[in-house]
Amino acid sequence: MFDAPGPRFRRRVFWVSVVSALVLAGLVALGLRQFAAGGQLDPVRWRPYLTWPVWRYLLGGLWSTVVAACATGVLAMVGGLLLALRPNRFTRAYAEVMRTVPVLLLVYVMLFVLPSFGLNLPLFWKLVVPLALSHAASYAVIFRAGVDSVDPGQREAGLSLGMPDGAVTRFVVLPQAVRHMTPLLVTQAVSLLKDTSLGYVVSYTELLFNGRVLANYNGLLIQTFIVVAFIYLVVNLALSRMAHRLEAGRARTAR
Repeated sequence: MFDAPGPRFRRRVFWVSVVSALVLAGLVALGLRQFAAGGQLDPVRWRPYLTWPVWRYLLGGLWSTVVAACATGVLAMVGGLLLALRPNRFTRAYAEVMRTVPVLLLVYVMLFVLPSFGLNLPLFWKLVVPLALSHAASYAVIFRAGVDSVDPGQREAGLSLGMPDGAVTRFVVLPQAVRHMTPLLVTQAVSLLKDTSLGYVVSYTELLFNGRVLANYNGLLIQTFIVVAFIYLVVNLALSRMAHRLEAGRARTAR
């Protein structure tokens, strides 16, 4: 699709990367210096995070985050698949609107608007439903792109064998499309997992909410949120690395 970068462009990218890394390292060093000056790096402030009760509490929040993310992912993928396989004005409009509406606004609608009409869901679903409605639009785009990436001759071959159109989609088109979509689906899962942090709005006990409760309890705000950020970083980096491996494997298979 694009020409390979030339030597001049590669040198430019290299130096931009070096300068960016130096700036980032300088900002980190400056931050550490400020933390040290304020006593935030004192061992006594970090000692509680070497104890199992604190980690058990944070990992409990991580488990709730994973549960909410899995429930949201299942609902969003089902909704996205239905939207992708039934393209019309409504589904296209839904995908466009939901991709532009902030997820937080949907959470507020679920939290404040719907209860006034008598629909008051449990806290878990007040988080999952808005996320699923929003991410279904993104999954619909991914599924549609995956289906369109399959050679039209595959569908025509299935139809020529007398298979119904629905059977061709399920047994011929989708299995091939999944191979193209898998890295994007994993990447979308990273975004979905981060969005579960909105659970603090509805008081759902996910990782960020537990971190806030812990920080209020022990008064170690900076240390707590650094640990929480580290947990998010590890989980999301693992998912991102999985996506890169899947993409590399798909590229090798395509050769």
